[in-house]
Amino acid sequence: MSFAGLNDADVAAALAACTAADSFNHKAFFAKVGLASKSNDDVKKAFYVIDQDKSGFIEEDELKLFLQNFSASARALTDAETKAFLADGDKDGDGMIGVDGEDY
Repeated sequence: MSFAGLNDADVAAALAACTAADSFNHKAFFAKVGLASKSNDDVKKAFYVIDQDKSGFIEEDELKLFLQNFSASARALTDAETKAFLADGDKDGDGMIGVDGEDY
Protein backbone atom coordinates (compact mmCIF):
# COMPACT_ATOMS: atom_id res chain seq x y z
CA MET A 1 0.00 0.00 0.00
CA SER A 2 1.29 3.44 -0.85
CA PHE A 3 1.22 6.31 1.57
CA ALA A 4 -1.39 8.95 0.85
CA GLY A 5 -0.07 12.13 -0.67
CA LEU A 6 3.02 10.57 -2.25
CA ASN A 7 3.42 10.57 -6.00
CA ASP A 8 3.19 7.02 -7.38
CA ALA A 9 5.93 7.69 -9.95
CA ASP A 10 8.27 8.96 -7.21
CA VAL A 11 7.58 5.87 -5.10
CA ALA A 12 8.18 3.57 -8.08
CA ALA A 13 11.46 5.33 -8.89
CA ALA A 14 12.63 5.14 -5.28
CA LEU A 15 11.80 1.44 -5.10
CA ALA A 16 13.57 0.79 -8.41
CA ALA A 17 16.68 2.52 -7.07
CA CYS A 18 17.02 0.03 -4.22
CA THR A 19 16.14 -3.32 -5.76
CA ALA A 20 19.64 -4.71 -5.26
CA ALA A 21 20.56 -6.07 -1.84
CA ASP A 22 22.36 -3.52 0.34
CA SER A 23 21.42 -0.62 -1.96
CA PHE A 24 18.79 0.90 0.37
CA ASN A 25 19.55 4.22 2.04
CA HIS A 26 16.61 5.47 4.08
CA LYS A 27 17.46 9.17 3.79
CA ALA A 28 17.80 8.95 0.00
CA PHE A 29 14.58 6.93 -0.18
CA PHE A 30 12.66 9.48 1.92
CA ALA A 31 13.94 12.30 -0.29
CA LYS A 32 13.00 10.46 -3.52
CA VAL A 33 9.44 9.67 -2.43
CA GLY A 34 8.91 13.16 -1.03
CA LEU A 35 8.51 12.04 2.58
CA ALA A 36 11.43 14.23 3.65
CA SER A 37 9.40 17.33 2.75
CA LYS A 38 6.14 16.23 4.41
CA SER A 39 4.74 17.73 7.58
CA ASN A 40 5.28 16.05 10.94
CA ASP A 41 1.63 14.94 10.86
CA ASP A 42 2.13 13.23 7.49
CA VAL A 43 5.31 11.55 8.74
CA LYS A 44 3.42 10.32 11.81
CA LYS A 45 0.72 8.87 9.56
CA ALA A 46 3.44 7.00 7.66
CA PHE A 47 4.92 5.81 10.95
CA TYR A 48 1.64 4.27 12.01
CA VAL A 49 1.37 2.37 8.71
CA ILE A 50 4.84 0.88 9.25
CA ASP A 51 4.03 0.10 12.90
CA GLN A 52 2.18 -3.07 11.91
CA ASP A 53 1.48 -4.29 15.45
CA LYS A 54 0.30 -0.81 16.57
CA SER A 55 2.67 -0.88 19.55
CA GLY A 56 3.71 2.76 19.10
CA PHE A 57 7.18 1.60 18.08
CA ILE A 58 8.76 0.27 14.91
CA GLU A 59 10.72 -2.83 15.81
CA GLU A 60 13.44 -4.49 13.75
CA ASP A 61 11.09 -7.06 12.18
CA GLU A 62 8.72 -4.29 11.00
CA LEU A 63 11.63 -2.24 9.67
CA LYS A 64 12.92 -5.22 7.68
CA LEU A 65 9.65 -5.13 5.69
CA PHE A 66 9.71 -1.35 5.29
CA LEU A 67 9.73 -1.31 1.46
CA GLN A 68 6.75 -3.64 1.32
CA ASN A 69 4.64 -0.89 2.86
CA PHE A 70 5.09 0.93 -0.44
CA SER A 71 4.71 -2.12 -2.71
CA ALA A 72 3.78 -5.68 -1.75
CA SER A 73 6.27 -6.99 -4.31
CA ALA A 74 9.22 -5.01 -2.90
CA ARG A 75 12.08 -6.89 -1.30
CA ALA A 76 12.79 -7.14 2.40
CA LEU A 77 15.72 -5.12 3.67
CA THR A 78 18.92 -7.01 4.35
CA ASP A 79 20.06 -7.41 7.95
CA ALA A 80 22.75 -4.77 7.37
CA GLU A 81 20.25 -2.28 5.89
CA THR A 82 17.78 -2.93 8.69
CA LYS A 83 20.40 -2.46 11.41
CA ALA A 84 21.70 0.77 9.84
CA PHE A 85 18.14 2.15 9.51
CA LEU A 86 17.34 1.18 13.09
CA ALA A 87 20.59 2.60 14.46
CA ASP A 88 19.85 5.97 12.85
CA GLY A 89 16.25 6.13 14.05
CA ASP A 90 16.70 4.63 17.54
CA LYS A 91 17.58 7.76 19.48
CA ASP A 92 17.28 6.25 22.96
CA GLY A 93 19.02 2.93 22.34
CA ASP A 94 16.04 0.68 23.17
CA GLY A 95 16.16 -1.19 19.86
CA MET A 96 13.00 0.45 18.52
CA ILE A 97 12.01 3.64 16.75
CA GLY A 98 9.37 5.68 18.54
CA VAL A 99 7.02 7.98 16.68
CA ASP A 100 9.27 10.96 17.52
CA GLY A 101 12.52 8.99 17.17
CA GLU A 102 13.47 9.90 13.62
CA ASP A 103 14.07 13.24 11.99
CA TYR A 104 12.85 12.74 8.43
